[in-house]
Amino acid sequence: MAARGHVQDPNDRRLRPIYDYLDNGNNKMAIQQADKLLKKHKDLHCAKVLKAIGLQRTGKQDEAFTLAQEVATLEPTDDNSLQALTILYREMHRPELVAKLYEAAVKKVPLSEEYHSHLFMAYARVGEYKKMQQAGMALYKIVPKNPYYFWSVMSLVMQAISAQDEKLAQTMFLPLAERMVEKMVKEEKIEAEAEVQLYFMILERLGKCVEALDVIRGPLGEKLTSELQSRENKCMMLYQRLQRWPECNALAHKLLLKNPDDWQFYPSYFDSLFHLIDQSWSPPEEGEHCSEGAVHHTVAEVVRFVEERIKGEDGKESRSLRGPYLARLELIHRLRERGCPEESLLGDPLELMVQFFGKFGDKPCCITDLKIYLHLLSPDQHVQFVNRLSEAVPLGERGEEGFAFPDDTKALQRHLCVCQLSRALGLHHALDVDGKLRLIAELKAHYRHGLKFGKNALKTELQFSDMYCLMAAHVYIDLWKETGDENMVWQGLGVLQEGLSHSASNAQFKLLLLLLYCHLGAFEPVVDLYSSLDAKHVQHDTIGFLLTRYAESLGQFAAASQSCNFSLRFFHSNQKDTSEYIIQAYKYGAFEKIPEFIALRNRLNQSLHFAQVRTERMLLDLFLEADIVLSLEESVKAMSLSAEEDDIPWDNMRDNRDLTVFTSWDPKERELTDEHRRQSLEEESVWLRIRSLTLRLLASLAGSGHTPSQQNSEIANENGVGDKSSILSGLLSQLNQTLQTASQIAEKRIQYPFLGPPSTRLAPALSSGSCQCQAAALQLSVHLQELDTVGLDESTELQTQICNAFKSLVVQLQEILNKCKGDLLDMKEGKLKTWPSLLENLIFFVETVCIVLWMASHCAKILRPLKTSLQKKKKKKKKDANTALPVVVCGFQELTGSLQDLLTQALEHIKGQETGITALKLASLSLDEYPQDEASFMKAAMDKVQSSYLRSLQEAGDLLKKRAETIKNLKI
Repeated sequence: MAARGHVQDPNDRRLRPIYDYLDNGNNKMAIQQADKLLKKHKDLHCAKVLKAIGLQRTGKQDEAFTLAQEVATLEPTDDNSLQALTILYREMHRPELVAKLYEAAVKKVPLSEEYHSHLFMAYARVGEYKKMQQAGMALYKIVPKNPYYFWSVMSLVMQAISAQDEKLAQTMFLPLAERMVEKMVKEEKIEAEAEVQLYFMILERLGKCVEALDVIRGPLGEKLTSELQSRENKCMMLYQRLQRWPECNALAHKLLLKNPDDWQFYPSYFDSLFHLIDQSWSPPEEGEHCSEGAVHHTVAEVVRFVEERIKGEDGKESRSLRGPYLARLELIHRLRERGCPEESLLGDPLELMVQFFGKFGDKPCCITDLKIYLHLLSPDQHVQFVNRLSEAVPLGERGEEGFAFPDDTKALQRHLCVCQLSRALGLHHALDVDGKLRLIAELKAHYRHGLKFGKNALKTELQFSDMYCLMAAHVYIDLWKETGDENMVWQGLGVLQEGLSHSASNAQFKLLLLLLYCHLGAFEPVVDLYSSLDAKHVQHDTIGFLLTRYAESLGQFAAASQSCNFSLRFFHSNQKDTSEYIIQAYKYGAFEKIPEFIALRNRLNQSLHFAQVRTERMLLDLFLEADIVLSLEESVKAMSLSAEEDDIPWDNMRDNRDLTVFTSWDPKERELTDEHRRQSLEEESVWLRIRSLTLRLLASLAGSGHTPSQQNSEIANENGVGDKSSILSGLLSQLNQTLQTASQIAEKRIQYPFLGPPSTRLAPALSSGSCQCQAAALQLSVHLQELDTVGLDESTELQTQICNAFKSLVVQLQEILNKCKGDLLDMKEGKLKTWPSLLENLIFFVETVCIVLWMASHCAKILRPLKTSLQKKKKKKKKDANTALPVVVCGFQELTGSLQDLLTQALEHIKGQETGITALKLASLSLDEYPQDEASFMKAAMDKVQSSYLRSLQEAGDLLKKRAETIKNLKI
């Protein structure tokens, strides 16, 4: 709980037990204790608020709010009540009320520094920058401390950053902030580094780079001490902005003399050289080259400088630094890009890389260092290069299997690096099937041999040879993709499971297992794998898609719900947490971090994954509960879902997925390209639009029930009914347009790299026919509204049209169901084969049936009163009049009968599949050709897939049974 008042007050003693109960989570006792205290001391406001906190935490929000408002209207000024109310409002997610509370307190106690600073922080929580500026200045007037003055300045900067009008920011807010700081500079009142940082930030945003440079290089710049080379980095950035290439070059060269391993300055050094060459710059005949010293303006000078740094490293007795050697390769790459003949001065890239490997091959970073320069080798040098490196790897004698193994971890790392480079050069991919199988045998042998080096490692440590295991799995995946032989996947899963048994914390094993299980249609093992990854904070946004993409589509509804909750919890808490980070940044003067926190909040609010998870979660809740637990109308209302509002920021959508989360050593032509990323984002957005429109159409269906006496009242048409139908038709036309775009995307059949982004459900949803059937069902609601307006008497043509639509829906549903028929798991010649697409189609059938049933329920609500009024009219007319049922009523009865049959068929199919899969005797699989250990890991993977399929079938079957029950309520 918050810190209690400073002076020991008798009330503090009385309140202590309530605080203790709340701190220990014993909310009921806290409420009882507060009630006791209030009987004796009716005016003890704090006890009321503490009681309200207890009520809030036991789920009685309304009572808690009423109690809190009773106290708040009295405008308390005692510390205990204010702090308790602040805690309560924060838990209620009502930070704006905290500001009101302190506004009142400040009016009553105008000279309190504490209350003024609380008011400032309350405004910070709700982003009221103008009021923050005023509160900061009010504070400074009471207590003239620098931090308060600069709080006010920073609030002006925030007004500039958040202003819609850039011109206003540049002409009003930022110049005013600049003048406020200049006033302090002139009066020599600048004390802290944070104040200089803020001044620099203002000048930078105003584009006043020359002035900013003067500040950094002047006496104020001396205060910048918290970061290493802070002044130099800022100077370098400003020189680049001002395009002062001589200064940029001289400063980089000076800093590299000091630390030749500081990579960030090499790119600036090379960039500035080429700019100087392009500008034909030459140094003045007399005096300094520039304010920073000597400038290297020719390629020869830069080559000489790099060579000198390398000589310095070669002559050292201690371990060499990598920077200069990599700088030489970087320079060759840049000179070759520009077609400069001087690249030959630096030597042959192959020799230089072999030399680099000789020096640094036993470091794990060697592969990432060299991989980016492999393009400097010509294709006919690839094999020669790998052979030269292999010669530099000290291996022992060849064993029985024909493989020679390293004697220590350094040799192991060198051998591993050669394997990784071979893969990056495409040599693994060029092998035939037998070659790849031999390679796998070698990798597995090296993996198992390397385990002896990690015998005494802790559980959380990785084994030295883990990467061999991962690479073997990659080669198995290559074979699976090339030959279609599913046995390769089982072996790949087996080798990864074996790896995980020795190295329980290896995230790459878990990620690849997760991906393979999802590709096989088994989601059950994925849940545990993902939770063991222990994703933290922003990772729920960057890698959460791996989980949420497959959960629902593979029929694990409970797990899907859980996966969405993981992500949503993070997104919602981010809103709250960001304001706390901003407040801390103000308190500690970390002003440059504040815009970064706000940018992070916006990036997460506009996240594609956030929008997907929100939409899928609501659809999932409807599929599982609407018309089963609550009616569709109640479910939509409980979600505060509205057909009119679209809360997805389509124009500012951010793709925050980390698509390079899998370790990969694939050659450049097989890697993920920017075009892949663009196509994936487009596909994800279109699928999200389809789902979002479906959701909003369901909300519209729930909100457009039968409105009595609609035919008679034209006013009703003006006030809302017409409006509702225009929203409905607008949404339907958007859905049809989106489906056209979707089919164009599906026709392209885009293939992403296996370790790249997963494809969406878009193509299978269209090929199964479920999108089209759902759209047709939702389209029906327009005709039903017409029927509701016209009545049953004079609408024979419309009724026939509706009946034809009913028949068409049944045909489409039957077709989707036919695409689910077939065995999910079968065994041929002792080999196991999976058909995950059948499972995905079954889930599309389940989702589509739900939507058709909601449409049928909506239809029943409209037809019941129409049929009743028609029967009344007939009774008034002659007794012997024709009592035949209207066409649409007969059609509807046929529809409900057909839906019942379809569900019975589907349930029989599921039951058949469950029996078939349970009867599969995995023990009879011929795994004798594999060593016993490998066979047991493969068998475990197969068991997991079998169990997952059964779970998916059970969940789909349970949901269909509940849906079949709802058909009984469709009688008219």
